[in-house]
Amino acid sequence: MSRIQTTFARLAAQGRKALIPYVTAGDPYADVTVDLMHGMVEAGADVIELGVPFSDPMADGPVIQRASERALLKHISTVHVLAMVRAFRETDATTPVVLMGYANPVECHGPDRFVDDAKAAGVDGVLVVDYPPQECEAFAARLHAADMDAIFLLAPTSTDARMAEVGRIATGYVYYVSLKGVTGAGHLDTDAVARMVPRIRAQVHVPVGVGFGIRDAETAVAVARVSDAVVIGSRIIQLIENEPRERVVPVAAGFLREIRAALDTLQGETA
Repeated sequence: MSRIQTTFARLAAQGRKALIPYVTAGDPYADVTVDLMHGMVEAGADVIELGVPFSDPMADGPVIQRASERALLKHISTVHVLAMVRAFRETDATTPVVLMGYANPVECHGPDRFVDDAKAAGVDGVLVVDYPPQECEAFAARLHAADMDAIFLLAPTSTDARMAEVGRIATGYVYYVSLKGVTGAGHLDTDAVARMVPRIRAQVHVPVGVGFGIRDAETAVAVARVSDAVVIGSRIIQLIENEPRERVVPVAAGFLREIRAALDTLQGETA
């Protein structure tokens, strides 16, 4: 099994929910990302989603867009992101790392070379927002051949047919976008999430993570009651974007410890 699959299997055996923080590589400081990744693991993160900076992030709200812009101003490229993963792997050989981004950087790098370089760096999964499943079967197969997971988004507007299509090639987990909007939106409807996740489970036989709009322990717990994982990104970036270098890791870790403690109150409950 991949590191992602092993992690979810372990958490399921423990009756616990996965906490998956997202940060943009190179933000808010070019040299903070590896320390931040380690700090988030120490605070209870189970999987890390690492954003690859891109100039036109169609699914991201203003908070993550600003993070990408700041990283790009520091000239953070795919090569730099992979170097960060390699540095993280020097002292953490177990925590899964998922690269999340857009097709343009992958295509510029070259899809085959991207998979080879990601594998060599220690990446465990890839989520390309604008790679629809029907157009990236070869890319997903290449990831699977390299023991990495192909992760896909599902949305409130996804049809059963679309879910089945994703379920056919997705591994690791699927990421359910919990609202009709961009990252960081503040109108999360947890009742709608509770209605949607069983539909997803009927078509997709990998764990279901839920993100977009989760900002605090209360919403994280509500979402975790019906899913396998909680993904939090914009709120973390908001908290750290104006902090001095030495405060970035403590601030992010402090927030995640609160979320981890809240999620662990659900231990033993089944979604």
